[in-house]
Amino acid sequence: MSQLTTAAERAAVAAAAPITLGLLGADPLQRARWDAFVLACPEATFFHRAGWQTVIERAFGHRTWFYYAEQDGDIVGVLPLAQVKSRLFGHALVSLPFCVYGGVAATDPQARALLEQAAERLSAELRPGHLEMRYLRVPAESAQEQGREPGQGARWHSKDLYVTFRKEISADDEANLNAIPRKQRAMVRKGMKCGLQGEVDQDVERFFRAYATSVHRLGTPVFSKRYFALLKEEFGDDCEVRVIVRGEELVAGVLSFFFRDEVLPYYGGGMDVARDVAGNDFMYWDLMRASAARGCRLFDFGRSKRGTGAFDFKKNWGFVAEPLRYGYLLCAADAVPDVNPLNPKYQLFIRLWRRLPLPLANRLGPHIVKNLG
Repeated sequence: MSQLTTAAERAAVAAAAPITLGLLGADPLQRARWDAFVLACPEATFFHRAGWQTVIERAFGHRTWFYYAEQDGDIVGVLPLAQVKSRLFGHALVSLPFCVYGGVAATDPQARALLEQAAERLSAELRPGHLEMRYLRVPAESAQEQGREPGQGARWHSKDLYVTFRKEISADDEANLNAIPRKQRAMVRKGMKCGLQGEVDQDVERFFRAYATSVHRLGTPVFSKRYFALLKEEFGDDCEVRVIVRGEELVAGVLSFFFRDEVLPYYGGGMDVARDVAGNDFMYWDLMRASAARGCRLFDFGRSKRGTGAFDFKKNWGFVAEPLRYGYLLCAADAVPDVNPLNPKYQLFIRLWRRLPLPLANRLGPHIVKNLG
């Protein structure tokens, strides 16, 4: 047999090799291979990283199935899945709960099809209410080859609720500041005049205090402090905890993820004083400035629901809403789920939760929010 001498010949042999599926385990080398693929795959996001398996299992106790497709020794696709099973909020198989993006990330259409089939087989076995794919964008080849987008067609469903806000930033602070619309820019400058400063913490103590205060004010159950500590432990320098202070006074805090040249402020909140000193406005500007210096060129403001204050806040920064094409495959359920604070049936719960003492809300919240996904 003649020796292969060209890249084209080697690629032809690799393409002829069968694609097999596997499940990610505890092997550090395999997990490193998974993350190397995620870093290189254009469709993949921070939420496809292997570390989410550890975080979801340890923080919430949910079962996970992290499938990968392999061809000729190389990973060519991944699909992280987790099961959320609750008497109160239902039973779902999601890619990926507690994450705004997910679904199949692949460099090969056959690998994509095999991974989607694996998810459907698992759904048939577990019989959840629904299977949910949280795509950032629908892969073009998936829509072209299957004649539908996830979330469209006879078997898949969607709902026009979530959008994301993503915008390029430059290395020039002045250019980034001037790109913010005038009224919002004035709020950033107000924070500057109030003497606000940003500090990076290595623990989550101050951040958690600001975040827990904020979500309690909104009437939303809080995650456990342990969850945030696990995120920092698992993702290291790619998970930053930034707090905003005025002298010794805590004003606000944000926990952000870094992926390739992107920054994703993911969890944020402010103390009561934040409203008076434009603390949240300054916080996101401080993060944008520091991230640009770090080499980031895309600011991902993350997911919001239409018709909410968060949606309006991000639009005021000059970000354009991009619809998220989440897909829902109904299994045991007969309708797409509607578990979100905008649902009228949760309004009484929200009003009552706001009245709970903060220490009590912080103790009870993690037992509820772990089932929301």
